[in-house]
Amino acid sequence: MSRIAYVNGVYVPLRDASVHVEDRGFQFADSVYEVCEVRDGALVDETRHMGRLKRSLSELSIRMPMAENALKVVLRETLRRNRVVNGMVYFQVSRGAAKRDFLFPSPDTPPTLVVIARSLDRAKGDAGAASGIAVITLPDNRWERVDIKSTGLLPNVLAKQKARQQGAKEVWFFDEQGYVTEGGSSNAWIVTAENTLLTRPAESGILRGITRTTLMDLARRDNMVVTERAFTVAEAKAAKEAFVTSATNVVMPVVKIDDTVIGDGTPGALARKLRAHFHSVAEHSV
Repeated sequence: MSRIAYVNGVYVPLRDASVHVEDRGFQFADSVYEVCEVRDGALVDETRHMGRLKRSLSELSIRMPMAENALKVVLRETLRRNRVVNGMVYFQVSRGAAKRDFLFPSPDTPPTLVVIARSLDRAKGDAGAASGIAVITLPDNRWERVDIKSTGLLPNVLAKQKARQQGAKEVWFFDEQGYVTEGGSSNAWIVTAENTLLTRPAESGILRGITRTTLMDLARRDNMVVTERAFTVAEAKAAKEAFVTSATNVVMPVVKIDDTVIGDGTPGALARKLRAHFHSVAEHSV
C-alpha cells in the first residue's frame, strides 16, 4: 500500500507530496513540528503536543494553519489512510510560500501544513530497550531557542550522524560549563545512587519534552523523587542509571556514555519500570 501524506488540504501519495520551492520551511527552516506517538490506534499525549505546537507557533509569530479540532481530524485521517495502529504521526507548519526575503511575508500568506504517518515495530523498540543504547557527548552548538520545536536541526543532524559513526544511537550535548543539556532528539535523565531522577530544568537549554513531562506525572504518582537540576557529563558517567525520553523511544535506557559503562552495563531497574508503566498515565486519544 502506498503511503499517503496531507499537504495543504490535499491527501496525496507520499511519492507525489511536495511544497512550493519558495516555502519558508524549505528555504529558512522557518517552521515548527511535532511528533506524536500512536499506540493501539490512539494518539498519545495529543493535548500536550497541541499545546506545545501552539506555543512554538506563537513564539515565531506563525498562525495556526487551521482550527485545532480541524487539525485533529487531519491527523486521524492521515493515520487512517496509512493504516497506522502503532507508530507515529508527524505534523509540520511553516510560515508559508512567498518570494524569498528574510523579512516576514504578508500577514495573509497561508501557512503550509504537512502531515505524514508511519507504522513502527513495537517489538523492535522493546528489544532495543531490553539491551539499552550508547550515547556520545558533544559540545552544544545549537541556537539558544531550543525551547521552540523548530525544524532548524542541522546541528542535531551532524551530531547524530557522528554518534552513528561511533556505534552509538544518540548524542548528549553539554554546555560551556560541562552540564548536559539534552539529546539530539530526546531529553536526558540520570538516576543517582539514592534513586533520585535527575533531568535538566526546561527553562534553560532544552525543549520541554512531552514524554518528559508525562514521565514526571508517572514518577510522582509512584512516589519517586524527581529533581530538575543540571548535571555534568562526569556526574552522568558516575550515575546509577541513565536513560532518554522521546515520543518515539518513550523511555530508552542508556548503558554507555562515551567509553564509560553505566552501572553494570544493562538497563537499570528504574528505567525499565518507567518504560513499562509510562502508558498507564499518558493520555490516549482515539
